[in-house]
Amino acid sequence: MDIDTTADLAAAAWTLPLDQIDVSNPHLYQQDCWQPYFARLRQEDPVHLTENGMYGTYWSVTRYHDIMQVDSSHQTFSSDATMGGIAIRDVPMDARRPSFISMDPPKHDEQRKIVSPIVAPMNLAKLSGTIRERVIQILDNLPRNETFDWVERVAVELTTQMLATLFDFPFEERRKLTYWSNVATVNTRAGTEIDSEAKRDAVLQEAVVYFKELWDQRAKEPPRADLISMLAHGEATRDLPSRPHEFLGNLLLLIVGGNDTTRNSISGGLWALSQNPDQFRKLRENPNLIPSLVPEIIRYQSPVIHMRRTALTDTELAGKHIKKGDKVVMWYISGNRDSTAIENADDFIIDRPRARQHLSFGFGIHRCVGNRLAEMQLAILWEELLKRIHRIEVVGEPKRLYSNLLRGINSLPVRIPA
Repeated sequence: MDIDTTADLAAAAWTLPLDQIDVSNPHLYQQDCWQPYFARLRQEDPVHLTENGMYGTYWSVTRYHDIMQVDSSHQTFSSDATMGGIAIRDVPMDARRPSFISMDPPKHDEQRKIVSPIVAPMNLAKLSGTIRERVIQILDNLPRNETFDWVERVAVELTTQMLATLFDFPFEERRKLTYWSNVATVNTRAGTEIDSEAKRDAVLQEAVVYFKELWDQRAKEPPRADLISMLAHGEATRDLPSRPHEFLGNLLLLIVGGNDTTRNSISGGLWALSQNPDQFRKLRENPNLIPSLVPEIIRYQSPVIHMRRTALTDTELAGKHIKKGDKVVMWYISGNRDSTAIENADDFIIDRPRARQHLSFGFGIHRCVGNRLAEMQLAILWEELLKRIHRIEVVGEPKRLYSNLLRGINSLPVRIPA
């Protein structure tokens, strides 16, 4: 799509021949003009074949209920890394990093079971006090009458602190986790210094070395309630270091899952409220709306744009014939705006009935293991912010990530009047 302006890019959604629409183009998400492309696909071709797009040939699944069907049918649609994994980007076999999200049962179930206690209700109750203390400290240290970056000072800092706690990672070196997460998810076409898989792997080897030292220490000690110890002592995972690609894959899954998605919902939520002042006013007048605000932020932001599956057999979806081996992409960002399933889906409504009816956490066996922790961090942040900050002004546009996987916000300038 060689189009000059964002307005032209958005307008092209309705004028391009249908077979030329390629929603894998990360520019659509960086410029935040993806909405009309999916509106058209949902209306005219909800299971849409793109041939020879930026990321190859693939099916786009764009409606809520069709996405649920694919996500819930792991017997038909595989997540396994050997089949292609969970991202639209095809990676050479020798560069793939399997993790339990990119595995099918029974191996998926065995590995996921090892880490799931970290977000069990009893442990979440223990973590809530720690989160609240850190939120209060972060908010109380924000400057007044001065423009600062909400992403850096709040979203990244809170989620990185939480991640360090979950791993029991050296707290003073916690920003290594942020850096590794950024490197793991950066699009190599984005114009950063990470412009090839080779450069990405070189940086991530630092993570492997660092985590291997922590792993060896925890393996010698009695089991503890942190992710590294759980993995090091888990029957299905204790030998992960002997499979370096899988070792790194699982570490990165937990780092990215515990960091990027929550931090982008923290920033996306403030942006959405600033763009909908009636909803912000409603929230200030009634903080009891936070339990519905949080899932509405997560739906509206859709921090994970897509997940990919590969067809294990010939099948049919919404009248389309999908062949064994075909790449099938669930566009969560589109399903969350499907007005046939969610009323007024394009609107940000903080007291929405059935607010948790969204696709952002996925469905079926791969539903996000940390969804309750993400919701808890957002809820506590807004509870404490409303107590402390009467007004917060967004004073510039967000700078968005060049990505078709994560709907990321790199910076958001804000100001708190004294």
